[in-house]
Amino acid sequence: MIKFGTGGWRTIIGEDFIKSNIIKVAHGLSVKMAKENCKEQGVVIGFDRRFLSVEAAKWMAEVLAHYGVKVYFIDKIAPTPMIMYTVKQLGCHYGIAITASHNPAEYNGIKVFTSGGKDASEEVTSELEDIISEIFSESTDAKTFENGVKEEVIEIINPFNDYIDAIMEKIDTDAIRNKQLRILLDPMYGVSKTSLQTILLSSRCEVDLIHDRHDTLFGGRLPSPSAETLNTLKQKVVEKGYDLGLGTDGDADRLGVIDNEGNFIHPNEILVLIYYYLLNYKHQKGPVVRNIATTHLLDAIAEDYGEECYEVPVGFKHISSKMEEKDAILGGESSGGLTIAGHIKGKDGVFAASVLVEMVAVTGLSIAEMLNSIYNKYGEYHMVEYGYSFNAEDRQKLIEILYHDKTIPEFGYDIDKISTVDGIKVYFKNGGWVVIRFSGTEPLLRVFAEMDTIEEAEKVCKQVEQFIKEC
Repeated sequence: MIKFGTGGWRTIIGEDFIKSNIIKVAHGLSVKMAKENCKEQGVVIGFDRRFLSVEAAKWMAEVLAHYGVKVYFIDKIAPTPMIMYTVKQLGCHYGIAITASHNPAEYNGIKVFTSGGKDASEEVTSELEDIISEIFSESTDAKTFENGVKEEVIEIINPFNDYIDAIMEKIDTDAIRNKQLRILLDPMYGVSKTSLQTILLSSRCEVDLIHDRHDTLFGGRLPSPSAETLNTLKQKVVEKGYDLGLGTDGDADRLGVIDNEGNFIHPNEILVLIYYYLLNYKHQKGPVVRNIATTHLLDAIAEDYGEECYEVPVGFKHISSKMEEKDAILGGESSGGLTIAGHIKGKDGVFAASVLVEMVAVTGLSIAEMLNSIYNKYGEYHMVEYGYSFNAEDRQKLIEILYHDKTIPEFGYDIDKISTVDGIKVYFKNGGWVVIRFSGTEPLLRVFAEMDTIEEAEKVCKQVEQFIKEC
């Protein structure tokens, strides 16, 4: 069955990510668009560098065109945020990105976007799943891609310049030019190279690249920016004396950062830095939105500036919806995705990197100096994360114990409250917390904990691990 998780439909190539299923998704979307009378407004389709991505994008275009849907086809590799931006700019009702984002190389998938260029809601994807489940044919008499182009049902587009210009209009390029920063970029064999490099070079940064060739195996690494996967970037930043190292995931909607001292800047810290920068240096006003597994330091900063921090379930669609509802200026998650008001309604690693570079240039402070000033003011928050694989039997057993029986480990800390909005989140009276939830993109049980010290956070996670083993 085709099921959309928190980040789209992602599955293993050759098992479920096969032509017949891809055709079904396209057919299902065409049925949904016909019901909504929006076929003429069209759909934007783009793809990343994964194995089978360009072929899957063309299969979808052929099927949609066959059913009379206008298709705007980006014929070069495209960052997912560029696709979202294009949906917004063209006024399309839907957009498609062929990508599995940061998943391992054996995965591919489909992300669906809706009007305004935002992640499809659960209501949209649930209805699409229902439609797809009723489609039994594994083939269709689709147009060929070439005929679709000739008949102008498929239109080849290149939104690169518009997307780049939209970002550069929102950052202080003069400040960046004056700083003349040296930056090392690691696209992680993904799609950010051209767009982010263009923005930085246009701002007179000196830019070098690593891991920028086309490699569908992502160099044997997980294409997700973390302390482990960005180790080469870390070493080279220190060796060559760069001001900053920037890494983006496979489809460029997530950002990883190495500072000039070789420190990996956790996505939580990136969010904290940018929110503090917007409030304290840009003098913007507005709340912030985070998911349940993201640092509560954002709450402390918001409170200090008379603002609110809103908590939502995991899944960027929840963040963008709450941002729109509350007129928030920033929304993000501890996995490295964030967006800033006035851009697109989804995460954008290219834009986030550009704003971070601007911050370094405008403040004249290194990232370490900026973080130290924040920690001196608000205290330090330490978060750790673990993932545990499971089989179907284990999953059902854990669901019964954790979600139905609401049985949790004995943590040894006074509990303030427990939330079951998304998995289980236990809030301790000392300000710490722990989250236990099933991943929406991989077969993993994820455990996150944030406490005053790293030792306490590790201890809480180990207590969960022991509890799971004993279940």
